[in-house]
Amino acid sequence: MKTLQWMARLVSHNFWWKVLALAIATLIWASVASEPELSTFVTARLEYKNLPDDLELSSEAVTQIVLELRGPAGELRGLGDGGQYPGAILDMSNAAPGERTFPIGTANVRLSRGVHLVRAIPSQVRIAFERRLERSVPVVVRFRGESHDHYRVASTTADPPQLAIFGPQSHVARVNSVLTDPVDVSSLTTTGRFQVNAYAGDSSVRFRSTPTVTVTVTMMKEKE
Repeated sequence: MKTLQWMARLVSHNFWWKVLALAIATLIWASVASEPELSTFVTARLEYKNLPDDLELSSEAVTQIVLELRGPAGELRGLGDGGQYPGAILDMSNAAPGERTFPIGTANVRLSRGVHLVRAIPSQVRIAFERRLERSVPVVVRFRGESHDHYRVASTTADPPQLAIFGPQSHVARVNSVLTDPVDVSSLTTTGRFQVNAYAGDSSVRFRSTPTVTVTVTMMKEKE
């Protein structure tokens, strides 16, 4: 008896508010259920997670894919609203040196509720991994405007004389030195100091710190 009384009070408490909420929920369900189901193609981000610290992607990075989606017209039109962008996430926790193929399907594609994945283009992504290598290489200074008015460069120092680079092992191994931006000595007749940046020449190779180099140049006049 007490249970029945408790249930009766539960139903009667805020009864009209509950009726209104039920009516609104029914209208929303009816509007969604009556929407036509459509298909569309969207461009989605390809994201990565759990890449081991000692590994590098050595192949060209794939950043976008195309998804064929199916769902209610309202949901498809609302893609991107409120941060609900479709995307695929690749888990690289088991990656090792060499090539590995990652399938793209419902298991790793993030979609809003009611939207279904028909296919991904491409349906697979192959990525090459290499061990990370770090080493220091010498800085080579470049000049512009040398030998003006019988002046030539007598001595040059670079500070620091070497810079640390890192990246995929095969890429780093090919970089034997880094070049500075050209130092303009066309108006220099004594000693000057210049701050320039160094360039590795390989987009897969990065500097461990800001590649700013202080170059000290001393000019000497040639004997006529």
